Amino acid sequence: MKLGFLASNNGSSMRAIVSAIEAGALAAQARLVVSNRKSAPALAFAREHGIAARYMPTASDPAAADAKLAEAMRQADVEYIILSGYLRKLGARTLEAFAGRILNIHPALLPLHGGQGMYGRRVHEAVIASDDRFTGATVHLVDRDYDHGKIVAQVEIPVAPYDTPETLESRVMAAEPGLFVKTLKRLAAGTLVLPSFKSTAGA
Repeated sequence: MKLGFLASNNGSSMRAIVSAIEAGALAAQARLVVSNRKSAPALAFAREHGIAARYMPTASDPAAADAKLAEAMRQADVEYIILSGYLRKLGARTLEAFAGRILNIHPALLPLHGGQGMYGRRVHEAVIASDDRFTGATVHLVDRDYDHGKIVAQVEIPVAPYDTPETLESRVMAAEPGLFVKTLKRLAAGTLVLPSFKSTAGA
């Protein structure tokens, strides 16, 4: 598998996936890391590991940035795009070019606690406010709506009576990289077939 990554900050799952590749535990290649933040540690990590790294700002002209991103991924011969803490919504060009091949991880058990604005600690605050007995992480396909694409894999984490948003966030974050690596191992081995997906990016 030839992987491209999008990360706005540290890219924790991206780091775990690259480590698995380097250890020979995942049959894949890391072809490109892109960030919308020039100072993102994920870019420095990529360069340190010999992976092509590119800064692509999105704020000033989202449509042009979307076209540039889709082309960069095509030129890098990327098969699957992995979102690792990427805090920008993908545009129509990228969604269309890689329909059914873009994976994200969300820090809750979707369809619960997803949608626009639901990221980071806000998710864990919502879990506690809802008195949920379980939370976790979800790997899902990316479509044009936030946290809406088909669910691919999940891991459950019990919510303890003493949990705070901070303690819950810590446990979920610790589980996310392993779930992503396990999911990609299944994909590489052919034991996981991604759900069929027709892009509606241009609708």
